[in-house]
Amino acid sequence: MVEEDDAGTRAAIAAEGLPPHMEELAVPPVGPRTKPKALDVALPFARGTFVAIYDAEDLPEPDQLRRALEAFRAGGPSVACVQARLCVDNGEDSWISGHFAAEYAGQFDVLMPMLSALGLPILLGGTSNHFRRRVLEEVGAWDPFNVTEDADLGIRLARAGWATRVIASTTYEEAPVTSQAWLGQRTRWLKGWAQTLLVHSRSPRVLVRDLGARGTLALGVLTAGPFAAALVHPFCLALFAGDVVRGVVGLPCDTLAEVLTSALTYSTLAAGYAGSAVTAVAGLRRRGLPVRWWIILTIPAYWLLLSVAAWRAVGELVRRPHFWRKTEHGLGRRRGPAREPAREPANDAFRSSASAPPQRRPAAAWN
Repeated sequence: MVEEDDAGTRAAIAAEGLPPHMEELAVPPVGPRTKPKALDVALPFARGTFVAIYDAEDLPEPDQLRRALEAFRAGGPSVACVQARLCVDNGEDSWISGHFAAEYAGQFDVLMPMLSALGLPILLGGTSNHFRRRVLEEVGAWDPFNVTEDADLGIRLARAGWATRVIASTTYEEAPVTSQAWLGQRTRWLKGWAQTLLVHSRSPRVLVRDLGARGTLALGVLTAGPFAAALVHPFCLALFAGDVVRGVVGLPCDTLAEVLTSALTYSTLAAGYAGSAVTAVAGLRRRGLPVRWWIILTIPAYWLLLSVAAWRAVGELVRRPHFWRKTEHGLGRRRGPAREPAREPANDAFRSSASAPPQRRPAAAWN
């Protein structure tokens, strides 16, 4: 997938050449310039029973397509999506990438399998998703205006009654190594989660009917929870610092309101830090990655950066709700597993387009 007016990328592809099983599809320069818009353009040209989504920098385990197909067979026709686990393989590059690796370990090795086991909605990762193409088309595919199309699609699948399963197959990802790159990406994520919550809560009664009380609560916790926590975190720290100063100079808390405010602040901070730390440590240990305690102990500082991203997301949600802030890749020192020769899929369910019969192409959309 390449933007039709991206002359540089198209020239590079033409110079390099594509293998026989790949085709170039140009995305018309109309509407939002987002990943989901590009996926929506490409979907009508998919010919297999299943559709798999990967980012260009991904390093999936060689047998992932086989394992995804096995999960579809084991889960039965109610399973519409299989999500592989994502793992950061450049977590040692910087402080930022170290925190990113800890977050991903907690999310994909602890939280997401738990949600799947409980039958609760899952905010899909943006890559290593495997879908039944028919179901994907039935639910309307990707929202081209949502900048976290994966999260939105995961909720729509759940609302339509379809199940999502998480498999123990890993795709190795590259985390941002600089605070600037991380900030742009995280701003987009938080903005997209807010969009997802706003879209799906337009009719609360229908939402509860579709997801049930447990599912609706899970949606709120997964989307509004991180956003709200990031927004209020600086104020909680300011209250804590104020209490410390008052204690140093000998000024007591004189009113019940002050005591309750302090107690709420301390408990909120403690619960947030502890929850993040426990989830990250559990995920890293399940993943077999080293627990770097200097990363865990600096969670409060990392949360301050999350607060900056959250407030930026609020501004973008108002001014540029559909702006897709791209993340630069290729800067990390990748440590994914050695690549093995590709094997043929178990059957033709994931057949490449090279083996499919020819199909008419819109002249304006193809090179």
